[in-house]
Amino acid sequence: MQNNQVIPFNKENFKQIFSIKFLLVLVVSFPSALIADFFNLPLAWFLGPMLATSLAALLGLKVKIPRLVLSLILILLGLYIGNYIDANLFSQIHEWALTSTIMLFYILISIFIVSKYLQKYSNYEKKTSIFSAAPGALGPLMILAEDQKTDLSHVATSHLIRLIVIVTLFPFFVDSYYNLEPTDKIIHQVSEQNEFDLVLMITLSVILILVFNKIKFPAALLSGTLVASGFLQIMDIASYQISSDVVDYCLLILGASVGCRFADKTFEEIGKNAFHSLIATFLLVFLGLVAAYVASLVIEKNIFSLILSYCPGGIYEVAVIAIFFDLDPEFVSFHHIIRLLMILFVVPLILKIINKTKSF
Repeated sequence: MQNNQVIPFNKENFKQIFSIKFLLVLVVSFPSALIADFFNLPLAWFLGPMLATSLAALLGLKVKIPRLVLSLILILLGLYIGNYIDANLFSQIHEWALTSTIMLFYILISIFIVSKYLQKYSNYEKKTSIFSAAPGALGPLMILAEDQKTDLSHVATSHLIRLIVIVTLFPFFVDSYYNLEPTDKIIHQVSEQNEFDLVLMITLSVILILVFNKIKFPAALLSGTLVASGFLQIMDIASYQISSDVVDYCLLILGASVGCRFADKTFEEIGKNAFHSLIATFLLVFLGLVAAYVASLVIEKNIFSLILSYCPGGIYEVAVIAIFFDLDPEFVSFHHIIRLLMILFVVPLILKIINKTKSF
C-alpha cells in the first residue's frame, strides 16, 4: 500500500498537508514552542509542541501530521545528526562492540523482568506484555503485535506513556546535573555554503532510504540519511550544516508528531494503563542506568552519553537530546539503531519459543 511507503509521496499524503488536522497541529504547536522558549525550557521547540499536542489530542482535537511532512523533516534531522560523523568516528567503532553486547543483555533482562511485572500486576497477556516491555521500537513492534493478534491498545499506550515521560524529564535531568551549556544555538551555519551540496546530500539520502526500506533495514529514514551524510562528508564530496532556525522547525514537527500519536486515545484509556506503565518505565530506566554504569567500566565516555544510549526512548527523540547537550550524538544514534536491530531479532525469537513451549 502507498501509505506504507517510507517516503509516501502520493496524492493522498500531499493533500493532507493542506488539511484542517495539520493546520490545527501548527496552531497548537507554534504558540507552545514560543512559550516554552520564553521560559527557557530545555529543548523548548520540541517539548512545548509535544506536550501541547498530546493534551490537545487527548481532549479530542483532531490533529494529524502528514507522513510525507514527517518523513521530510526526519531526513533533515538525519542530515543534521550526520554533521557529527567524520573519519575519526571509525577509529572508535571497534570499541563499541562491548557496549553493544551490554545492550543485548539489557534488552533481554528488560523484556524478562518488565514483562513478568506486567503479566502479574497488570494482567497483560504474555505476548502483549513482551511487546509492551521491549525498550523502544514502537513502530515495528506494533506491526509484529498486530500479526500476533495481541492487544495493540495496551502496547501502544505503554510505549507512548514511556516516551512522553522519558523525553520530558531527561532534558531537565541533564540540564540540572550536566555542567555544559546546551548547544541550543545548535551548529552555527557556516558562511558560503554550497546549496548544491544540500541537494546532493538529500538526493543520496532518499536513494539509500528507499534501498534500506526495500531490504527491511530498521529505521531506514535515519540509517539511510546517516550513511549518505557520513559518506559524502568523509569522502569530502559534500557537506552542509543546517541552520538553527530550520532545526527548530524540525523539532517542532517531531515533538508534535509524538503528541499526535494520542489522537485515538482517551484520558480514561491512558489512566487505566498509566500506573503500571510508569512502573514499567521506572524499571526500564533503572536497568538502563545499570547498563550505562557497566558500560562506563569498559569504555571512556561521558556517563550522560551512556545513559542516553541505553535510554528506552525513540531514536530521533533521543538523538536530538544528545545533540542539544552535545552528548556524542553519533555514539548515541549508533546504539539506538543497534538496539532496534536487536529488538527486532529478540522479540520474534521469544515469541517463537513461546509458541513452541506454551510457557514463559
